[in-house]
Amino acid sequence: MTHGTTAGTTTVYQVTGMTCGHCESAVGSELSALDGVTSVKAEASAGRVTVVSEGPLDDEAVRAAVDEAGYELVGRA
Repeated sequence: MTHGTTAGTTTVYQVTGMTCGHCESAVGSELSALDGVTSVKAEASAGRVTVVSEGPLDDEAVRAAVDEAGYELVGRA
């Protein structure tokens, strides 16, 4: 149960292989499909993906989603 408004959990991941806006949207759409994810901001130039979720995410689920998009999750940034 949540009380009032919560900012959620923000996690930044290091992802390799992203080179352009298409890469960012591919990673973003896969991660957005995970349960509890409220926003995703992928930055190809930095190789980072910032994920905001209702609670902590399972790193393996994040890894699988990034892999599904065709990129590699290095780990948390």
